[in-house]
Amino acid sequence: MSIVITAFERSPDGGLGLARDTRVRWALEEVGRPYGVRLVSFGAMKEPAHLGLHPFGQIPTYEEGDLVLFESGAIIFHLADRHTGLLPDDANARARAITWMFAALNTVEPPILELVTARFVEGDKPWTQERMPLIADRIRGRLDRLATHLGAAEWLDGESSAGDLMMVSVLLRLRPSGILAEFPSLAAYVARGEARPAYQRAFAAQLAINAAPAPAP
Repeated sequence: MSIVITAFERSPDGGLGLARDTRVRWALEEVGRPYGVRLVSFGAMKEPAHLGLHPFGQIPTYEEGDLVLFESGAIIFHLADRHTGLLPDDANARARAITWMFAALNTVEPPILELVTARFVEGDKPWTQERMPLIADRIRGRLDRLATHLGAAEWLDGESSAGDLMMVSVLLRLRPSGILAEFPSLAAYVARGEARPAYQRAFAAQLAINAAPAPAP
């Protein structure tokens, strides 16, 4: 059965790999599964056809035969669970890798998204300037603990896994703020993720869409 994912017709980041379809593309490349992409506009994401795939009108979605999934974490777990390349064979190591997937999405990403919202959605609100330092401090607290755990290791728990894929994807969203650069070991960790051939292929694929001429209105 062929796999089809959805992605922004025009990504808000201009193709820097920060949109969540890049995570799914990366996972598909790691497990060696070909896939197609259906591009959707912001307007189309709120129409019934897309809402039937994603109740909240976002991207990415994943279709494979009768199976329809949404949420990048769920999609990547599905791929990791059914194909080799993203989770260890050892049961305990596998469980730890899954734990890191949850940690990336539930512990590290929320304050990063809060920073993005404060900057780009609420930037004109009177409370934003007071909130920004508080949000940044929460992020630094998370990164400090993550850097302590990583230490001098290349990956979070032995070999690279879906836990690292998710964590690197989350940390990438922080790079424009400059905070990631304050933690050299984590910046190097992200760079190792970006250097993986599977990531390079995924990044190039989504960048090509954003580098192409804009579709006619």
